[in-house]
Amino acid sequence: MLIISLVCVIVVILVLGLTLMTISKGYGYNHTIDPLPKDENEKQKPETNT
Repeated sequence: MLIISLVCVIVVILVLGLTLMTISKGYGYNHTIDPLPKDENEKQKPETNT
């Protein structure tokens, strides 16, 4: 019974450590936005019906 409890505690500590590492890595990620291509903007000019 002592061995099973010890294995359970080790698994819980391992999962907690991996969870904290993943959260820390996610907060450190730098998000970037690609600029819009200029050709796409010029092709989509608004049409006026007068």
